[in-house]
Amino acid sequence: MRFNAKVQVWLREGIADPEGHTISEAISALGFSGISGVRMGKIISLELDADTQASAEQKVDQIATSLLSNPVLEDVKIEIVKA
Repeated sequence: MRFNAKVQVWLREGIADPEGHTISEAISALGFSGISGVRMGKIISLELDADTQASAEQKVDQIATSLLSNPVLEDVKIEIVKA
């Protein structure tokens, strides 16, 4: 079966996020108010073949934790749907 996966990666709470800080300052400089907690992250989209959704999830989880993120510094959220 074919699956589509979306892997979201962002820095853990408490880890300095200089990109998020810069974006937050730029938002303020543009005159927007009431915006806080800006965090910068990345989204990786994958298409993969697997026998079951569970095996697709396992494969993407291994890819995400060994290649797409730093498990010490970053949190990962994985979404998988049948293509």
